[in-house]
Amino acid sequence: MICDRCSQTIEHGEEREHHGQNFCEDCYMDALSPARACDPWAVHSAQSLAKSEGTLELTEIQKKILRILEETGGAEPAAIINRLQIKPADLEREVAALRHMEKLKGELRDGKKFLILW
Repeated sequence: MICDRCSQTIEHGEEREHHGQNFCEDCYMDALSPARACDPWAVHSAQSLAKSEGTLELTEIQKKILRILEETGGAEPAAIINRLQIKPADLEREVAALRHMEKLKGELRDGKKFLILW
């Protein structure tokens, strides 16, 4: 069987059905819990954790995203996906986390969405 979202092969019995579509486990989890960049409670939680811990630990992929934005002065999401060879859903999840930590934000340039450093 093939995942209706990412087109990956799914072993028999491992498929997940959601609204009439068959998903692999990763796509199923993305469908049930999509990333949200604008979440005031997540921002508050990240700020509170940063204050109590002194710093927030970034994943390697988050560090790479921030490095790309520092080098380029901002980039379109598709450019970051191509450069890092990751799935769009993975970038969405990482961007949401970085947005909650106030490390990056979005900006419109000539009608196109760019990610830039905070």
